[in-house]
Amino acid sequence: VIPFAHDQIEIMVRVSRYINIPVNRILDLGCGNGILGAAMLESYPEATCAFADFSPTMLDAARDNVKDFGDRATVHEIDYSDGDWPTQLDDAAFDAIVSGYSIHHQPDETKRRIYEQIYDLLNPGGVFIHTEHVASATPWVESIHDDYLIDTFYEGLHQDDPSLTREFVTTEYVHRDDKAANILAPVETQCNWLRDIGFTDVDTYFKIFELAIFGGRKPA
Repeated sequence: VIPFAHDQIEIMVRVSRYINIPVNRILDLGCGNGILGAAMLESYPEATCAFADFSPTMLDAARDNVKDFGDRATVHEIDYSDGDWPTQLDDAAFDAIVSGYSIHHQPDETKRRIYEQIYDLLNPGGVFIHTEHVASATPWVESIHDDYLIDTFYEGLHQDDPSLTREFVTTEYVHRDDKAANILAPVETQCNWLRDIGFTDVDTYFKIFELAIFGGRKPA
């Protein structure tokens, strides 16, 4: 029920197609149930993908979702809040690194450090594509975003369970207790971090309120 979910995946794959190196090795960082990495594997039949997350529950879901890819998919229990996490990938280099709705839980200084490590993990010419929850510019824009999500979630979930009310969806899915765990940063700020690190062609490839896809390439 995430708005434009299929479009976001299509944009991620489309951006990856325009780099000037073959996409043979992929990393899905903070993979959750593995949906982004799986889409990349479907798009690149010769590629392999490492799925990394700290949650055993999410990793179990990822294993189930990517089992049909066989040994093209490997699953790694990795906590990227730990500064040594890249060493757990056996110093592998990747042609594409994707991440979806995960890194925003980290403090800003940790976000930037993770982006630096992603840069180091990329092969020259490789791409980082980040699908992420970002900060609204003002409280007024945030209120529009929240109402938009409520309406979208309600429409999708009400089809499966007509007994659900909009008030229930508001409480359970938007104004939930764990919302405080979100540490959001403006997409412009994060793009500037990427530029400072050395990424080129940095841009926001898609954005609707607080949902954004941004990233860049490592120079060839």
